[in-house]
Amino acid sequence: MSIKISRAILLAACALALPLSACAGKKGKGDTAYIARDVNTLYGLAKERLDKQDYEESAKLFDEVERQHPYSVWSRRSQLMSAFSYYMAQKYPEAISSAQRFLTIHPGNKDAPYASYLVAMSYYQQIEDVSRDQKITQQSADAFNELTRRYPQSRYAADARLKLDLINDHLAGKEMEVGRFYQRSGRWLAAAVRFRTVIDKYQTTSHTPEALERLVETYFNLGMPGEARKAAAVLGANYPGSEWYERSYKLIQRNSPQG
Repeated sequence: MSIKISRAILLAACALALPLSACAGKKGKGDTAYIARDVNTLYGLAKERLDKQDYEESAKLFDEVERQHPYSVWSRRSQLMSAFSYYMAQKYPEAISSAQRFLTIHPGNKDAPYASYLVAMSYYQQIEDVSRDQKITQQSADAFNELTRRYPQSRYAADARLKLDLINDHLAGKEMEVGRFYQRSGRWLAAAVRFRTVIDKYQTTSHTPEALERLVETYFNLGMPGEARKAAAVLGANYPGSEWYERSYKLIQRNSPQG
């Protein structure tokens, strides 16, 4: 799944985290070998690399600020800037690690919602299509849920809720794919479990009408006509004009005692 975040949100938030007078340092060679530098010079060099969109090198230099000056105010800022730089370099595991370190050390900081957002987005950008394992998708959902729970009034909460809707639709799509596979294989009970999961856990997604129709098919094949009719009734009440209701109606007619 390839869904891109607006760089404007991340860049704007990142700008808020930058000190206004941080970048007056001297130019350096850009390597990350341990060379003792004063904090202004090192932070300035990291910011210079960031401005040139050399994100991976920028991240390493921000890490150096934290390593060489761990008790300075620059260390806190650099943790967050390192996470942002790794994110922009598409080094998502490193971005998660840096952002989570910031949250562990500074849970009450004003930039904690942004760090939490970076964690969630770093998982989100790794989501793959429904044919693949969805562990990362669930981790993204958990991270966005945590963000909205802890920082419901933050500027990132609205986007987190939107992303959660997309993630839930994706997870429901995975359940549907597996359910269809079981259905094609004649494993009707296993298929029913998957379709029921969509209806019970992801009922607001776009997959619900199809899940209900496939439950109708599955229940008939399991010899449960009463349950099949209940599923068809729910489908008809909520999606009366859909192609899935038309298909379920034909199934009901075909399997009725008078048919």
